[in-house]
Amino acid sequence: MTKIALGSCSRGDLPEKQLWNEINDQKPDLWIWLGDAIYGDSDSLSTLQSKYQVQKSNPDYQKLIAETPVIGIWDDHDYGVNDGDRTYPLKRESRDLFFDFLNYPQDHPDRDHEGAYQSYTFGPEGRQVKVILLDARYFRDPLGRANQDANQRYYPDPEGQLLGEVQWKWFEKELRSSKAQIHLVICGIQFLSNQHAFEKWSNFPKERDRLLHLLSSTKPSNLVLISGDRHIAEFSEMALSSDYSVFEMTTSGLSHTWENENEEKNEYRIDRVISRNYGLIEIDWKNPSLDITIKVKGPKNKTLMTHDL
Repeated sequence: MTKIALGSCSRGDLPEKQLWNEINDQKPDLWIWLGDAIYGDSDSLSTLQSKYQVQKSNPDYQKLIAETPVIGIWDDHDYGVNDGDRTYPLKRESRDLFFDFLNYPQDHPDRDHEGAYQSYTFGPEGRQVKVILLDARYFRDPLGRANQDANQRYYPDPEGQLLGEVQWKWFEKELRSSKAQIHLVICGIQFLSNQHAFEKWSNFPKERDRLLHLLSSTKPSNLVLISGDRHIAEFSEMALSSDYSVFEMTTSGLSHTWENENEEKNEYRIDRVISRNYGLIEIDWKNPSLDITIKVKGPKNKTLMTHDL
């Protein structure tokens, strides 16, 4: 059995609200940050660094990183500015601080390129999980403010870029060259949901169409799209063809979520819950088949949602 735990939206100044004890109880083989590992929201590098230190000094988080490999991608609050984009002047320095927080060595290969995107393949041949971490901040075009009365925070940009061409080419190569049995494609913001007012891939419809076309043409085996950001947990699914669908797990947040129920629409939704939560992927490597169970867990390790892929 392989266990991969994931989460986002964690305020270091709310240690009593964190779920590290529950996560440690799972004894995961890997922990993946999905963004907002801190709420830095500053153009001061010292402020970002000090908030990373608060998070990192939490004894329960220290226990996790002492026993479990940790990787991750950022979102806006650990990037440095709420809903931030390519115009953030300290993005390279902020990226380096984020990698430092993850304990990546100075010779880590992903320090050599712009942006924070990464890819890893775990496990022996025949039992491999490929994790692709997409950076939706460093290269992203700014969004135009929309009419709040129309229940949209931003106008969609029909020609705007989200990943940037270099990252797109890298992403396609990672998919087409993969021989893994399971694929986790991760980004801070939601992939499928296109009706809520906040940040999402559909704010860049050309980019979202490109993503769905790439997934439809490559058909990665046992694909799970994973996102954070929303302060809810949600399962969504979209059919790309008669024989291929994509499933998305959104898991957010580790320390705080919405306080009240919201009637937000999502035409692709399977299920949703509002509670502090983290994600857990359990892989039973049976031969010749394998079982993949996707869970959202909450306080006291209560299972809030579950889905068999």
